[in-house]
Amino acid sequence: MNKGFWMGIGLTLVIAVIAELAAGLPYISLIGPLVFAILLGMLWNTFLPVKDEWGSGLKFASKKLLRAGIILLGMRLNLGDLAEAGWTAFGLAAISVAVGIGAVWAAAKLLKSDPGIGFLTAAGTGICGAAAIGAVSSQVKSKPEETAVSVAIISIVGTLFTFLYALLHPIIGLTEKQYGLFAGGSLHEIANVVAAGDAAGAEALDYALVVKLTRVVLLVFVAAGIGIYAARKVQKEGKQGGRLTFRELPIPWFIVGFLAVSAIYTTGIVPESVAARLVDLAYLLLAMAMAGIGLGVSFNAFRKAGFRPFAACLIGSIVLAGVVYGYVALIG
Repeated sequence: MNKGFWMGIGLTLVIAVIAELAAGLPYISLIGPLVFAILLGMLWNTFLPVKDEWGSGLKFASKKLLRAGIILLGMRLNLGDLAEAGWTAFGLAAISVAVGIGAVWAAAKLLKSDPGIGFLTAAGTGICGAAAIGAVSSQVKSKPEETAVSVAIISIVGTLFTFLYALLHPIIGLTEKQYGLFAGGSLHEIANVVAAGDAAGAEALDYALVVKLTRVVLLVFVAAGIGIYAARKVQKEGKQGGRLTFRELPIPWFIVGFLAVSAIYTTGIVPESVAARLVDLAYLLLAMAMAGIGLGVSFNAFRKAGFRPFAACLIGSIVLAGVVYGYVALIG
């Protein structure tokens, strides 16, 4: 690990600490430290672009530290209290995946957007953002530029919706539990869900994570299905290489860690004081991850992403949010 790596990690730590300290200030407290960390990262990258050699550290923070933070966050989740949400969470996750993919894909068709980008952003919207795009692009052999633009669009739209959710949650007429289900069922990235859910409170974040992680689990099956379809299509066309490789499927092992830590906490063998310190550490890691994500997106990316694919993703995301909101409000 070179100096650039540690500089990137150090920058995310500085931004995370600033966000945590600023969380008690008026207005900032409405959106919470995690959302504010994203915003600080974006502002920093816009006015003081990060050096390329820092990229490995930023990527480590936004990927590895995010997953480590989510795993440790299991130390605040009692599985017994959330058992009642089991089928509700699965049903909502299934609806989210179907509606998210369908809505964005239909909007892309209607706007005559690039079909490759439209398909990738549809998967990212319905399942789990950039991770889904990476999984699907590897199965359908997308061009690198298609993948890059799709990830940029998902990052922009997901960040925009995160800010809106964090600001509007007090006035949209949902309980803390309902808001958590709404955020987990309609936001793009796990990072978006963590940031927006945290802005509404502990219960909201717990339910948001349950639904979102269920959607992430469905990524394995969706990616496998797409891979099988793509492989059969290649075989029918008489081309080489038409086979599905299990190793390429992005199995989200950190979910197992999250559930394992939650199970340990549920047994009651961990003292509350220790659990509280581990949760504090989880939030620090998550804030660093949010900073890393923000540092990877500048406000200039809005212009580079392209209007039609961006509009298709935005329209599909609005449809998804509307459907999930109606479903959550209906089931109470």
